[in-house]
Amino acid sequence: TEGEVIEQIKTLVSVLPANNEDDMSYIECTDDLNRLTPELEGRISDPALALNIISDSGYVLEVKKNFAREMFTGFIRLNGNTVGVVANRRALYDENGEIADEFENVLSHQGSDKAAGFVEFCDAFNIPVLTLVDVKGYRATKCSEKRMPKAGAKLTYAYANATVPKVSLIVGDAYGSASLSMNSKSIGADIVFAWENAKMGMMNASEAVKIIYSSEDIKTTLEEKTREYENLQNSAVYAARRGYVDDIITVADTRKRLLAAFEMLFTKKEDRPYKKHGSI
Repeated sequence: TEGEVIEQIKTLVSVLPANNEDDMSYIECTDDLNRLTPELEGRISDPALALNIISDSGYVLEVKKNFAREMFTGFIRLNGNTVGVVANRRALYDENGEIADEFENVLSHQGSDKAAGFVEFCDAFNIPVLTLVDVKGYRATKCSEKRMPKAGAKLTYAYANATVPKVSLIVGDAYGSASLSMNSKSIGADIVFAWENAKMGMMNASEAVKIIYSSEDIKTTLEEKTREYENLQNSAVYAARRGYVDDIITVADTRKRLLAAFEMLFTKKEDRPYKKHGSI
């Protein structure tokens, strides 16, 4: 209804600063800054539920929630500050806690456009951006493949061009070029965390093993070779050794580590050439 729309607009305006130099969107935080979040792992498939645990006093404001639902965009508060969030979504739960819809953890052109526009919006208002990463590739449909190159480039550019504090947390898969577009270290993320069970690399271990070895070589050792490849190439430890990840954190420490990261980046300033911008 018209009244509900007006209330949603009022709520959105309440979390936004007046402009990129205004800090009046800050409110006093009454939540525990060191609160542990061990229950987070069981809810991470739906970022709306997971962020309810991470955010101050459970505050979550999702925007464009009925468009490209496999990609979450919205606002939370951390230590009283407004933070924009982009996250891959695997499941959508209804009011009764039942799964209403499920999604493959891949990038679509609609989801990429949605996320890119949101990152640009946050950058315009100088709002920090948190990215929860769980993506293994691109949506393989005729429509998506036609539009995905431009949409993927737009998402990559939006993150690379943003000068606000940018923090990523890898909570599941982070495979191939799709993961690079989701605020990776390669395109300018300030801090990248990963959960201990996160998987990172060029591709899924079982698929990689089938390419490396012939079917006769791995007929009896497929599981062993997959496990070996995963430990050597796709683990969080592997990524940290090569500088793709800054730190491996536990699920329980997620809230306080994200708070500390944004606190450290609070005064971040990044200068760019005067009146120079891209055209993607």
